[in-house]
Amino acid sequence: MVNPQEKEDKDKQQEKKEEVDAKPSGAKTNGKDGKKKAEELSEEDQQLKSELEMLVERLKESNTDLYKPALESLKTLIRTSTSSMTAVPKPLKFLRSHYPNLTKLFDTWPAGENKDAFADVLSVLGMTYAEDGRRDSLKYRLLGPNEDPAVWGHEYVRHLAMEIGEEYSERTLKDIPDSTDDIMDLAMQLVPFFLSHNAEADAVDLLLELEAIEKLPQFVDAETAARVCLYMVSCVNLLAPPDDVNFLKTAHEIYRKQNQLPQAMTLAIRLDDHDLIQEDLAAAGDDKALKQQLAFMLARQQIWLESEDEDVSECLRNTKLSEYFMSLGREVNVLEPKIPEDIYKSHLENTRSTFGSGQVDSAQQNLASTFVNAWVNAGFGQDKLMLTEEESASWIYKNKESGMLSAAASLGSLLLWDVEMGLTQIDKYMYSSEEYIKAGSLLGVGIVNSGVHNESDPALALLADYVENKSVVLRTSAIIGLGLAYAGSNRTDVVDLLLPIAGDSSLTMEISSVAALALGLICVGSCNGDVTSTIVQTLMERDESQLKDKWARFMALGLALLYLGKQDASDATLETLKVIEAPLAKHAGVLVEICSYAGTGNVLKVQEMLHLCSERLEDKKEDADKEDGKADGEEAVENMFQSFAVLGLSLIAMGEDVGKEMVLRQFGHLMHYGEPAVRKAVPLALGLLNASNPEMTVFETLSRYSHDNDLDVAMNAIFAMGIVGAGTNNARLAQLLRQLASYYHREPNALFMVRIAQGLLHMGKGTLTVNPYHNDRQVLNKVAIAGLLSVSVSLLDARDFVLKNSSWLLYLITPAMNPRMLVTVDENLQPLPVTVRVGQAVDVVGQAGRPKTITGFQTHTTPVIVGYGERAELATEEYISVTSVMEGVVILRKNPAYMDESA
Repeated sequence: MVNPQEKEDKDKQQEKKEEVDAKPSGAKTNGKDGKKKAEELSEEDQQLKSELEMLVERLKESNTDLYKPALESLKTLIRTSTSSMTAVPKPLKFLRSHYPNLTKLFDTWPAGENKDAFADVLSVLGMTYAEDGRRDSLKYRLLGPNEDPAVWGHEYVRHLAMEIGEEYSERTLKDIPDSTDDIMDLAMQLVPFFLSHNAEADAVDLLLELEAIEKLPQFVDAETAARVCLYMVSCVNLLAPPDDVNFLKTAHEIYRKQNQLPQAMTLAIRLDDHDLIQEDLAAAGDDKALKQQLAFMLARQQIWLESEDEDVSECLRNTKLSEYFMSLGREVNVLEPKIPEDIYKSHLENTRSTFGSGQVDSAQQNLASTFVNAWVNAGFGQDKLMLTEEESASWIYKNKESGMLSAAASLGSLLLWDVEMGLTQIDKYMYSSEEYIKAGSLLGVGIVNSGVHNESDPALALLADYVENKSVVLRTSAIIGLGLAYAGSNRTDVVDLLLPIAGDSSLTMEISSVAALALGLICVGSCNGDVTSTIVQTLMERDESQLKDKWARFMALGLALLYLGKQDASDATLETLKVIEAPLAKHAGVLVEICSYAGTGNVLKVQEMLHLCSERLEDKKEDADKEDGKADGEEAVENMFQSFAVLGLSLIAMGEDVGKEMVLRQFGHLMHYGEPAVRKAVPLALGLLNASNPEMTVFETLSRYSHDNDLDVAMNAIFAMGIVGAGTNNARLAQLLRQLASYYHREPNALFMVRIAQGLLHMGKGTLTVNPYHNDRQVLNKVAIAGLLSVSVSLLDARDFVLKNSSWLLYLITPAMNPRMLVTVDENLQPLPVTVRVGQAVDVVGQAGRPKTITGFQTHTTPVIVGYGERAELATEEYISVTSVMEGVVILRKNPAYMDESA
């Protein structure tokens, strides 16, 4: 829209030119060349000007019979005038000088039909000639007839919409009831015009300004629904509460009205409204294929529902995930198991020594190989270390104590999602006399059930008996196993089993904290009141020395996970935590806050976290040390809230791209000027922000940090490189990790991290992802975020956990592991290979026509791998997909129109 002020300036310049042009032919101009300018108005323009002036004079006469024809003539001349797009139409320009007199004349006319018509003309003239802030177009439109404003054209309607927004803001500040009814009625006349003229964004923006977005669905039809909803959903990340939720609800209503249930279900999942989800599922009615497609979407989000229809229930339980994943493996030819050496490629490293010069670290070397083997062959059900009879027992015994636990548990990862086969393989270790192997098998049971719901509940049946076991190792393994198996389920029977353990003050902090973490995983994002009160009560009852235990952070994390994505719902808990004096309460408060706003992009919360990161602790520390004589370890515990705040920056900003860019810039400052606790967390935060999204700038930055003087920072950077490249097989990243293996060949702990990162990079031989966003990057998977955050929190003190005797904590990443595949099936859920185009996703919001949604595509036959930021579409018209987003398992139907054509 052209600025009215700019138009006025142009008009003044044009007038001056016309004055010069109108001088007598003998007169000289002031120019240096002294040329005569004899140009006058063209004959046609002069005639138009004279006619307009005559019509204005008629309006000033006393004969009222002349008014109506004069006004009709003025309207006709203004509407039919044509000019270039950058110039003001001639009638408006010639009437400019008369505008002040016409407004005065209007005030003298008596009310009636003529005055209404006069107001209509003045409203149009006021668009370009009124003074700033007067809003004359709106004033005279409201005084004039109640006819359609659209007859005056698009520019007039846009200007009117702008003035309506300004007027509404001014009136609402005065807070007078019903004072906005007249402008609201006028706005409702503009919305259909915008929608019918490809200006959906203007319609949405107008209703947003008037806080009436819920009135939009009545105006939207099948033609405009897709573009309107695409614009609204794209705006959500940029809106403040409660507008963001209102936009999602309105878009959901439009989709439901247009019977586009997959799109509606996506928004219901984003709203985290289980009633809406149930309604959408029920709305599919007797359309079984549609119901099964919706069930696949819910299963990918790990939302636990039951259905009376057995076939739909099977899709909801995700029981066929392993089968579809294996079909992907066959198609891309990666079923052949790999050994760790295939990943390390030690022959390419500059040194022959892999793990130091002696045999001292051979157990740690074997432990690293256990994880690499478990992740590289994850979900494929075969490897060369654990699942071969002659190798398995000997390999487990090549590990020490907790290493044996991780080795036995790796079976769960190798047989991921294949519950029946997995339990058969794990069963033989459940009767081992070696406590650590038995504990590993319990954890393996939980891992193999992660993301899949077997109706016979094998995980609960096998693990429940060990929850009260006297052995700490068996007990913690069973508890975490339950947490992984039932993550996101909010199952009351499992919660009731673990709740007493989390609340029992007589137990060690390790067992209670692990139970709290498991409860957080099971009830993630549910705001479960029983779990909240139990954990908060425990924090109040435990004495300060227990709350300083290294495991206590997981109790705080368990509490925080309950509020994942719930925003304001955590306010009461945050206030309660402020009452507790122990440092852990502050850590818990930060964790609860960052989880509450995960994925929202909330700028105020990002600023809060930056403020916490910027606190300088030297002065406080000196004063406190004089009083208490605190040890370094205790100091580190007290500063932990800063580490959590750094992770929080990633969690909050990961929802939208602009915030992500800003936070990435802040991380550079934090690494330069931050406290040790801050610097240690920055690499992990970078990993969280770009999980399975290996952007060159990010992993090059991490590569620099991996050579940091502080070994803790370096190790976290190495692990973050693994997270950034998880499941991508990125060749550049693989080369950097091989170089790091050479660089740290005499540093066992750092080398262990390099191996772990290599395992993550080649996860599932390049078929898996740990990125929490799916469904065309619209939906945040809470269970995946919970897994990633749990691993990150444990790595804030890697020496105390992963590198000591709790390496099994790395398996907490399992809930985030998902196939990055597109598998197409027919209505009977049988594989149906079709040709698809896979390319880089293009943002088409607000673009005219029907632009292409992907670019740089390649054509493949399904099943195919779909990377981060990629989108797939059918390359043939023979089939129609039930869902609009080609991701995961997609059900296809025969296209009846295609069949007719071929016939």
